Amino acid sequence: MPGQFEAIPGGGAAVALDEVEVSIIRSLAVQLLELIGPGPGGEVSDDPLAELFAEGPSEPPSDPVMKRLLPDAYGGPGSEDGASDADELRAYSAEFRRFTENDLRAKKRDDALAVIRSLDSMTASGEGGAVLKLSVEESRHWLGALNDLRLAIGTRLEVSDEEDADLLYRLPDSDPRKPMVMAYLWLGGLQETLVGTLLD
Repeated sequence: MPGQFEAIPGGGAAVALDEVEVSIIRSLAVQLLELIGPGPGGEVSDDPLAELFAEGPSEPPSDPVMKRLLPDAYGGPGSEDGASDADELRAYSAEFRRFTENDLRAKKRDDALAVIRSLDSMTASGEGGAVLKLSVEESRHWLGALNDLRLAIGTRLEVSDEEDADLLYRLPDSDPRKPMVMAYLWLGGLQETLVGTLLD
């Protein structure tokens, strides 16, 4: 089971993680949480209806990683055939973003928090390097967080297609990007095996 998720009886998944692996995943999840940021206004409202109808931003984020995590719903490269069409697509994207980005950010925060909490409960019980067992719901949170982490790291590494990803395998050990590449590839393996457990 080292390095990969396996299905467990009754649903869910398990993976053996050592203390270094726990520390790496937790650190990356905390960084993701910081990148996503707090909810609208930076605080939790006492009024659930106010949160439900809160409008989000209409402009895409400036950070390339956040642009990748919160992409425009319409348009993108190659879609700007005519100026009026491009303006119309931007308007549709802005409207869609205004009503969906807050929920998408909240989902990503929930996923990252679920990863942190499950790792913290694992280490708090003195199991430091042991088997982490996840329920089906926790597995889904982990899958979302692993996907977001890989998108974030891939964006920083400027991975845009399979060819770029293949080049990562051939980086020399002296390349300063090597540790991040190793994390990217490792998280990809975890993500792939976790998907497999959810499909069983």
